[in-house]
Amino acid sequence: MDWVGVFFDGWNGLLRTVVAAITSYVGLIIVLRISGKRSLAKLNIFDFVVTVALGSTLATILLSQDVALAEGMTAFVMLIALQWVVARLSVRWLPLRRMIRSSPRVLFQHGQFNRRAMHDERITEVEVDAAIRKDGFGDHSSVAWVVLESDGSFSVIAEEKAGDGSVLESVRDEPAPHG
Repeated sequence: MDWVGVFFDGWNGLLRTVVAAITSYVGLIIVLRISGKRSLAKLNIFDFVVTVALGSTLATILLSQDVALAEGMTAFVMLIALQWVVARLSVRWLPLRRMIRSSPRVLFQHGQFNRRAMHDERITEVEVDAAIRKDGFGDHSSVAWVVLESDGSFSVIAEEKAGDGSVLESVRDEPAPHG
């Protein structure tokens, strides 16, 4: 075994990696800036898949001499373009939107845990309580709703700010407004 080759395989490989890193990094930033803020927002599963694919593509461009820089940049553009097309179509076509985006779920309403939703989403009472504490509440009676949003974050709505509950119309398992 050539131990030197394990650590250093020549200046050409290093130079290629440096040039590919700089060029693909700048190219990825340009493609993401053109695609808009949507690509950089909190991730849902659809965005996560694209992000992992972009990272994998970047790693392949940097480390594989079998992939030309132009091919890697084409892959970046294609991934971002596909994300843009699917996001655009999901706004217009409800079945596609339901397929790629999860719906928000009510996990807690007016002092009661929604155990069915918590079970479905694999969320524990401890996690709901942590979200309630994080928003500055010390007891359940001050909280009208806790919603697990489609990006995995929690929204905690205080009883004093609950109003008529109209913001929950798009939420799965929508509770009846508190009255």
